[in-house]
Amino acid sequence: MIGNLPLAPWLQIQLEALLVQRGHAWLLSGPSGLGQFELAMGLASAWLCEQPTPAGACGNCGSCHALRVHTHADLCALMPETLFLALGWPLAEKTQDELDSKKRKPSKEIKVDAAREAVAFTQMTRSRGNTKVVLVFPAERMNGITANTLLKTLEEPPGAVRFILATEATHQLLPTIRSRCLGHVMAWPAFDEALAWLETTAGGSAQHGDAQGSSKAPRPPSAADLRTLLMAAGGRPADALAWVQSGQASAIAKGWQDLPAAMTRGAAGALYEWAPAIALDALQKLCHDVMATRAGAAPRFFTPQDLLAVPLPADRSATRAMAAWSRELADAARTVEHPYNPGLLLESLASRAKLALTAG
Repeated sequence: MIGNLPLAPWLQIQLEALLVQRGHAWLLSGPSGLGQFELAMGLASAWLCEQPTPAGACGNCGSCHALRVHTHADLCALMPETLFLALGWPLAEKTQDELDSKKRKPSKEIKVDAAREAVAFTQMTRSRGNTKVVLVFPAERMNGITANTLLKTLEEPPGAVRFILATEATHQLLPTIRSRCLGHVMAWPAFDEALAWLETTAGGSAQHGDAQGSSKAPRPPSAADLRTLLMAAGGRPADALAWVQSGQASAIAKGWQDLPAAMTRGAAGALYEWAPAIALDALQKLCHDVMATRAGAAPRFFTPQDLLAVPLPADRSATRAMAAWSRELADAARTVEHPYNPGLLLESLASRAKLALTAG
C-alpha cells in the first residue's frame, strides 16, 4: 500500500510471487522509486494477516487495522528517525521527547540502539499471530556496527521471526548481510504502464499530500506533466509520485524540458522555483544524459529534442570538463539540504553548468 492506495500492478505481481516462496529473510533491492518499501509492507501485512489470501493481506482483520495505524505489536520497523517522521509513524517515547525538546536533530541513519531493540523484539513472545516481522528500510542506512548487531539474529532468528530488508543501494550493505538473505531484484515497469498508474493515482495523492501540509489545494498534474515527471524520474513511478505528493510537480514539469537550454546559457532563473536538492538532482541527471549522448548512448531523463541546445563536441577537453562537473555535483549533494545561502547556491550551480556544457 502507498498510504490508502492499492499496490501498483507490477508490485502486486511481485508480492504474489514472493508469498509462495519460503525463506525467513528477504532482501528487496533496486534503484529508488521502484516501490521497495511498499512491497516490503505488502509482505509484512500478508505474513501478519489473520486471514491472508494468495494476493496478500485481507485488509479487514484486526492485524491489518493495527498495521494501518502503525501499532502492530508483532512488527518492528528499523528506519531512520527522519523517515519515521516523514511517514507519520510514531517514535519511541524517549526519542520523541528528545526531538521535541530540541536536544538533537532526528537521525538520518538507523541507530545501533534501534538494532539492539529489534534483537530483543525477536526474543519476545508473539502478540497476535504465528509470526513476527522485522522490516529494515533503507537497509543501506545501517552503519557497520548496526548491521553487525543484527547479523547473528538475521542468520538464526529465534522462533517464527521473518526479516525484510529493502534497499536502494545494495553495494553499500555488508557482504555478510547480503549473504544471509534471499535476494529479490525489483521489477522495472514499462513506461506506459507506469504512466497509466500515475494518471489514476496522482490526483488523489496530490489532494492527500495537500491536506497534510497546505491550505490551498493544487491542481492535479495534467497528463502531459505526468509524462514529463516520469521521464524526469527516469521511469521510476514512486519518485514521480513523491513529487506530486510534495506539491513540487507543477514546478518541476514546467521547467524540465527547457532546463538543458537554460543551463547552456547559465540562466539561474530556471532553477528558482525548485528546492536546492531538486535543482541539484536535475543537474546530475542532465550531466548523466549529456555524457551518455556524447558517448553515443540514449538519454534517460531528457528527450533527445530537449538536449539539442547542448553542444556535442568530441574533443577530450569537453569530456574532462563533464567528468569534473559530475564530481563537483556529487560533492555538492552532501550539503545541499542545508545550504548557507540557497539563492547563491543556485547561481553558482547554473554558472558551473554553463562552463561544463560549453567546454570544448
